Amino acid sequence: MPRPVTLFTGQWADLPFEEVCRLAAEWGYDGLEIACWGDHFDVHRALAEDDYVAGRHEILKRHGLAVHAISNHLVGQAVCDAIIDERHQAILPARIWGEGDAEGVRQRAATELADTARAAAKLGVHTVVGFTGSPIWHLVAMFPPVPESMIERGYAEFAERFHPILDVFDEVGVRFAHEVHPSEIAYDYWSTVRTLEAIGHREAFGLNFDPSHFVWQDLDPVGFLWDFKDRIYHVDCKEATKQLNGRNGRLGSHLPWGDPRRGWEFVSTGHGDVPWEPVFRMLNAIGYDGPISIEWEDAGMDRLYGAPDALAFVRALTKIEPSAASFDAAFSSGS
Repeated sequence: MPRPVTLFTGQWADLPFEEVCRLAAEWGYDGLEIACWGDHFDVHRALAEDDYVAGRHEILKRHGLAVHAISNHLVGQAVCDAIIDERHQAILPARIWGEGDAEGVRQRAATELADTARAAAKLGVHTVVGFTGSPIWHLVAMFPPVPESMIERGYAEFAERFHPILDVFDEVGVRFAHEVHPSEIAYDYWSTVRTLEAIGHREAFGLNFDPSHFVWQDLDPVGFLWDFKDRIYHVDCKEATKQLNGRNGRLGSHLPWGDPRRGWEFVSTGHGDVPWEPVFRMLNAIGYDGPISIEWEDAGMDRLYGAPDALAFVRALTKIEPSAASFDAAFSSGS
């Protein structure tokens, strides 16, 4: 049975939830990965209002859509970030930002992320996708020289902040799927290994696989799936392309998305450098049967074209399934 193909609503949160449901249904999506911002899903209202969750389900049902995961990347980012500034103020609810005191923001974000697990359980979904932020991302350039003790403290701080959050996830039977992504505690292969070690390999903490972040770092997304097969809790389809031509740098030069001087760019699924067919064959091999969520990010393509275009591309890939019979069985003589 092909996996359900869903639309991540994070880049559509400027539109009313009902309108995004209408569009997704018209294009043929099976469901949504609902973002916890805009008017799409409000964690506070889900817990405080008796009829809020029923109202979300009613809208989904009216459009023939299911929900398989919710995402709270923006709040999660503030849980562990070493530097809290106007970037966070721009993405956080006012109740989380408060007066902008850094530790207060982190504590309120942690409480909200724990509440997101409770809201997910109330909604009837078992996966929350999100970010963690990082106490050590600002040290990635390694200069001034960074002693190993600072890195060790960073992973210990991450674990200290996330263990109480994961206790709530365990209590309500929901899993956290961390998106491996630059600026997070786990951003590449070895930082993912270290993150899982730091958190004690708790089952409540797994991974959201988004290969777009692997492309520009020259990581192997297929091998990553195999090595972390027991931790792949959710899959996002997003894509990137490199244009490293001797002038365009991998770090982006502080240039905006869509600028041709960038060394890499996010593009709509099916238009970049992700080896999608090997990825889907590996998803089959590791037994991943969860949703495939399409995330549109492309400064050079209108989303109203990109979303249905990506759906057609991914729908074809989901039809690749293991053969019911060995291809060499016909070679037998039958004697």
